[in-house]
Amino acid sequence: MSTTALNDLFRYPIVQAPMAGGASCPELVGAVAEAGALGFLAAGYKTAGSLYQEIKQVRGLTGQPFGVNVFMPQTDPGADPAAIEVYRHQLAGEAGWYRTALGETDDGRDDGYESKLAILLEDPVPVVSFTFGCPKPETLEAFARAGTYTIVTVTSAEEARTAQAAGADALCVQGVEAGGHQGTYRNDPADEQPGTGLLALLAQVGEATTLPLVAAGGLMRGAQIAAVLAAGAGAAQLGTAFLGCPESGAHPLHKRALTDPLFHRTALTRAFSGRPARGLVNRFMREHGPYAPAAYPEVHHLTAPLRKAAATAGDAQGMALWAGQGHRLARELPAGELVRVLAAELDTALTDLADPAPRSAS
Repeated sequence: MSTTALNDLFRYPIVQAPMAGGASCPELVGAVAEAGALGFLAAGYKTAGSLYQEIKQVRGLTGQPFGVNVFMPQTDPGADPAAIEVYRHQLAGEAGWYRTALGETDDGRDDGYESKLAILLEDPVPVVSFTFGCPKPETLEAFARAGTYTIVTVTSAEEARTAQAAGADALCVQGVEAGGHQGTYRNDPADEQPGTGLLALLAQVGEATTLPLVAAGGLMRGAQIAAVLAAGAGAAQLGTAFLGCPESGAHPLHKRALTDPLFHRTALTRAFSGRPARGLVNRFMREHGPYAPAAYPEVHHLTAPLRKAAATAGDAQGMALWAGQGHRLARELPAGELVRVLAAELDTALTDLADPAPRSAS
């Protein structure tokens, strides 16, 4: 299982992003892996037992390498409980509208981290990535001994240096364009920055570290993959591009919203989880985003029943519609076909870069 280079893991330099919440299901991961890209399960918000079963399912679908993404435990002190209660009060109207109770906010802050590590070390998978922080050096050393390739998500050069010093094999460089949660190490509004675009961030991280880089953030076409490869990445990670695939576990309303003219832009919000995350702007985000406290995962637990009830009711205006800035470019293709289309587009773009010719006017 041991590998010596990032690009030994796949035929094409394409990574299907781990999307917590159900989108990155075994069927999607297996189809992506079979097509020659690297598929990722998302361990976030699952029990260790559920993760174990999903790993077994992927192994039944493909013999190709795949990965598992793990959320780091939250070490920030968290928001003032009073701020969370104020937000709970604000959401009372939503609870009444959807006829559901709000969730409890004391359901734990570590997402079953140690139990998931135990599973992944006892029966190793080819790749494990980490989000919301950097594991301890001894954890990364344990995965190295198990033959597992490790990737740490970073959103700044400082985080990248920390991950390299800890012993990560590679970095997932996440630009601000990315859909879903920003993988920042801290969740403190006091030192929060607006975010850095992917190409600028690739250059900063590339000069700060020597590790292989996986570029993530708004990528939807093969030409964009070629661009990040030219900018120093070894591979490109795409999430929103795979959301609309039939194998994706995303809710049908979520899939349709990606190209629905009603949802014409994305924004970063804490409304649904208490951490900055990029999604399609809808009613819930507009009404509650300005008031949501920096409290993760407390706000995630608080709003979980609301999001579930909205989905059941067929109301996309109350759902967390995570999506990157390139969402309007989503294509409803089977995952394997999408990988092949992206690879063909990449090949064309690389050929054009090697032998550029001016386009004729038409």
